[in-house]
Amino acid sequence: MSAVPGANPLRDAQDRRLPRIAGPSGLVIFGVTGDLSRKKLMPAVYDLANRGLLPPGFSLIGFARRDWEDEDFAQVVHDAVKEHARTPFREEVWQQLIQGMRFVQGNFDDDEAFETLKSTIQELDKAQGTGGNFAFYLSVPPKFFPKVVQQLKKHGLADQKEGSWRRAVIEKPFGHDLASAQELNQLVHDVFPPNEVFRIDHYLGKETVQNILALRFANTMWEPIWNRSYVDHVQITMAEDIGIGGRAGYYDGIGAARDVIQNHLLQLLALTAMEEPGSFHPKALVAEKLKVLTAVELPEDLGQHTVRAQYEHAWQGGQEVLGYCEEEGIDPKSTTDTYAAIKLTINNRRWAGVPFYLRTGKRLGRRVTEIAVVFKRAPYLPFESGATEELGGNALVIRVQPDEGVTVRFGSKVPGTSMEVRDVTMDFAYGESFTESSPEAYERLLLDVLLGDANLFPRHQEVELSWTILDPIEEYWDKHGKPAKYAAGTWGPAEADEMLARDGRSWRRP
Repeated sequence: MSAVPGANPLRDAQDRRLPRIAGPSGLVIFGVTGDLSRKKLMPAVYDLANRGLLPPGFSLIGFARRDWEDEDFAQVVHDAVKEHARTPFREEVWQQLIQGMRFVQGNFDDDEAFETLKSTIQELDKAQGTGGNFAFYLSVPPKFFPKVVQQLKKHGLADQKEGSWRRAVIEKPFGHDLASAQELNQLVHDVFPPNEVFRIDHYLGKETVQNILALRFANTMWEPIWNRSYVDHVQITMAEDIGIGGRAGYYDGIGAARDVIQNHLLQLLALTAMEEPGSFHPKALVAEKLKVLTAVELPEDLGQHTVRAQYEHAWQGGQEVLGYCEEEGIDPKSTTDTYAAIKLTINNRRWAGVPFYLRTGKRLGRRVTEIAVVFKRAPYLPFESGATEELGGNALVIRVQPDEGVTVRFGSKVPGTSMEVRDVTMDFAYGESFTESSPEAYERLLLDVLLGDANLFPRHQEVELSWTILDPIEEYWDKHGKPAKYAAGTWGPAEADEMLARDGRSWRRP
């Protein structure tokens, strides 16, 4: 068999020991002075370099208003890496990384700054051998997206030259409703081809989210019961134990449903409910997720089957905490939701009649994200009436964070002379089963951007379908009453418990 010209003759595609390594490339971060950049992006770049997954000449350009020199920028990256990196700090890795670091000062409407950015990229092309391949990461408030994208187009920075690529990376929120999402998509696609636009949903970079696909499609034990014949309902929870912190300006007017349900939770729903794709090619995965999102149906009575609420002043974890409307920068009359719960159904043969309950909230009992697939109870129990009082439904619980893993809940006989059956659990924890710690979501996602692998990124059709699902709920809430209330540190309002109780079910306590 003849070798491919220019290919490494020692490299075997079937050898799983060889990781995927990015080719010559660079990353430009707009809004490089923000929290996301400092706590996640810059440490992720260092961790990738430390693991040998970045090319030797990798370049990092920061763009912000600060009056910094390249050395100041390097110091900021150094401090961020020391504080937040997952892997140990190594001087030789740092010295190599620092060669390709540059800083460009300017505002987003500053033409001169974008010309400086252009010449900096050209200089790094020659000095570092980046091959003209650059990804532009918009770590900026959504209101600046249009300006930055237009400036990239105006100064020829988005031009796709033959043999090289230019990519745009956009953080959520992708609009605040369907119309704004469509407008943003059109704007970005005017400048970058759709396949070169990467929308970051960091949840999709988490190992446990990807494990949903492994769990379902690499095993035979779940697929026969992964349907309406055996599944009673599905609960998807993302709970936070913190308040809004310093995000009042962003959060007020957005709320929990727009912030979390529209992207994270609907993506988790799509992965849990989708059919098996023909392959793990991005197009095949997106096609199956789109089928699910298209089949999602809202309840007829949104008043009975959706709940929004705000946390109130209370004691949480031994500390007195403010209510949402008492937080600095929040209007005391604000109706923004800090808790949202909704019931959805999926109209297809696999899931017809199975409710999916989605909930998210701030200042809840603890920080946890999980998917619980709760199975129907056995149709007949040949035990005495009191023997199964403490037996619940079987459940498969996928824990996305913080203690990543999977729990299976089933009934077992209690030791003793009488026949008594009670729930027990079997547990798989990532930290105990694998010696290698899971990479941070942003490590995986940044590497995928540089490799051009779009598997873990929502496409614009998914974003627009998600807004199609959420918009009617938001419109209903705008016109009907005010948010319910719940004490900080609890698991949400009584109204959410009543929502499930009407269906003869109850929320899982994570």
